[in-house]
Amino acid sequence: MEAKQYYYEQDLTGPLAIVIGSEGHGITRLVKENCDYLIKIPMKGKITSLNASVSAGIVMYEALKQRNKK
Repeated sequence: MEAKQYYYEQDLTGPLAIVIGSEGHGITRLVKENCDYLIKIPMKGKITSLNASVSAGIVMYEALKQRNKK
């Protein structure tokens, strides 16, 4: 994976569009090139990937949490 920052390290308080890749193929090269940054979710144990809707929920909750802190 090309993302270098974890989702909780990125500032998610500004205007935001969240792009979630497909569970099997991820995000295409052209879509990645048009993103301002890529973030990743750490995996623990034997888990290698998450359902796309679960990943979206994690990132949206983090954005809400960061916005409520300000």
